[in-house]
Amino acid sequence: MEKPVPERDDHETVWRKFHDAVNMAPAEIEEWLETEQSHKVGFKRDGGESVGHASGRRIVEILRTKKADLGGGDYAHMRKVIGFVARHRGQGPHDEYKVPTSRWRYSLMNWGHDPLKG
Repeated sequence: MEKPVPERDDHETVWRKFHDAVNMAPAEIEEWLETEQSHKVGFKRDGGESVGHASGRRIVEILRTKKADLGGGDYAHMRKVIGFVARHRGQGPHDEYKVPTSRWRYSLMNWGHDPLKG
């Protein structure tokens, strides 16, 4: 008997979940990505730009694109962002006073989510 294939969320659901996960405005993300803290966190392939930093630039593009103009690649990246933010939030520091300057927060901000915004 064949296993059922899990249904992927439709574009409307992905769009909504993405906008729930990304709580920073495009200009905020751009400004953040210019900081030293932003460049210091995250997994770096071949010592270059971190995956999260590159994702932040892509998120800005997606946020500035009309919904009707978003394509399959955009929705694939939006799913990646949704998953990353959900997983990473669950790994947060247990000492609340450490959050504002934590690598954990900075990494999330590269992905367009500032946990201090709620």
